[in-house]
Amino acid sequence: MLSKKVTSGERTLTILDQLSLSVAAGESVAILGKSGAGKSTLLGLLAGLDTPSDGELTLFGKALSRLDEDGRAALRAGRVGFVFQNFQLLPTLSALENVLLPLELSPRAGEDHIAQTWLAKVGLGERVDHLPKQLSGGEQQRVAIARAFVTDPELVFADEPTGNLDPDTGAQVIDLLFTLNHEVGTTLILVTHDHALARRCDRCLQLTQGQLIPFVPADVPAESSVAGEGQ
Repeated sequence: MLSKKVTSGERTLTILDQLSLSVAAGESVAILGKSGAGKSTLLGLLAGLDTPSDGELTLFGKALSRLDEDGRAALRAGRVGFVFQNFQLLPTLSALENVLLPLELSPRAGEDHIAQTWLAKVGLGERVDHLPKQLSGGEQQRVAIARAFVTDPELVFADEPTGNLDPDTGAQVIDLLFTLNHEVGTTLILVTHDHALARRCDRCLQLTQGQLIPFVPADVPAESSVAGEGQ
């Protein structure tokens, strides 16, 4: 059971309350919820980027509470990929250099050709030397997807991956994300407010009042989904 509380002055806010979640290897899970429900907070906890107020998290069979920040980073290296709403590309690095970053922190350091291969897979084989500012939003998210998969990770976290994209571009990016995820067989945990996107996952959960409950998203056409809602 996992809890996360934050204190502001004399007030304590409970974001997650005795929450329980287990994800099987190779499974894709969508976590939905309104803005401010705590979806990004939960994702940060699951990835070991934040620590819970109470409860235990286990990642790859390791209890995260027994690891310090460096230990959690070492556990993630090469095994966990991330796709963020705001892309999180380093602006001074080229597309190729951004994709190379996780490789340098993994056992596959030095295998630069892998980054080039993944950029080609996402349709950016001719844009390897471009800086993020020279790429469209959709192209930047494609770079981010290549970066997430370049180490052949066991687990990918995606936080509102279409949030900053128009619906058509977002649909293309999601098609790419699920295609690559299926090919690689990676476990995918996806945070979204988009019901059409969530329906593509094996299982959907809704975060409400600090708890996760099974959820069946509305049956809406993908083209009607609206991008841009944040956390």
